[in-house]
Amino acid sequence: MATDTNISVQLVRHATVLVTINDTTVLVDPMFAPQDEMPTVTDNPAVPEFLTTANQRRNPLVPMPDVDLSHDAVAVTHRHADHFDEAAKSELEADVPLFCQPEETEAFTDEGFTDVRPVDDQISFDGVTIHRTPGRHGHGELAEGMGPVSGFVFEADTTLYTAGDTIWYDAVERTLDQFDPDMVVLNGGEAQFEQGDPITMGVEDINAVRNATDATVAVVHMEAINHCLLSRDELRSGTEDVLVPEDGEQLTSSRA
Repeated sequence: MATDTNISVQLVRHATVLVTINDTTVLVDPMFAPQDEMPTVTDNPAVPEFLTTANQRRNPLVPMPDVDLSHDAVAVTHRHADHFDEAAKSELEADVPLFCQPEETEAFTDEGFTDVRPVDDQISFDGVTIHRTPGRHGHGELAEGMGPVSGFVFEADTTLYTAGDTIWYDAVERTLDQFDPDMVVLNGGEAQFEQGDPITMGVEDINAVRNATDATVAVVHMEAINHCLLSRDELRSGTEDVLVPEDGEQLTSSRA
């Protein structure tokens, strides 16, 4: 692992982040819709019909910040609408290198993307090795119903782990042990329905990650989608040594 890090993460909004390692920038999970243009999450066909939410607010809850979205490639952890939406489908260049789960390759090519690169285990791009990592989008049968999800590790002179939509479980711990990342980006918000347990990380999960690594830990996926009920202030008060960026904020790793 490098002693001088050359890595940054800029939160755009929700799970949309710009990851820069050396001179390579990857746009992760693009959701570009204007405020209130998308329905509540339970109107998404990817969400099981029996699920309901505590509110029916339209998404996204907040506007896009004024951010330079220039990028060399795109990585999509999974195709739920809050991670890849119709606006992103329209606005992204058709020939952008696009990294995804193997199960979702055909969906992207059917939409007209011409350089889709499924990541089975790992793949190289512009001096960066991209590893696909497992995730569990909830607990029990609900996690099964939410479909396959992934995270990614971006590895060059430094290493960044974007965990994706997952709770804390043994595979996340194994990923931290295997890659010993300099920086970890977690999807917080404790997204939940009125049925079942949360499907993304809450305070307890994030503290477990914090205790498992000495990496810089940042939490995104907050205050932008109607079923993400854990606020930034609640997360800050329940954790220590965790970065909770605002939309548009850029972070760097402080790990030596």
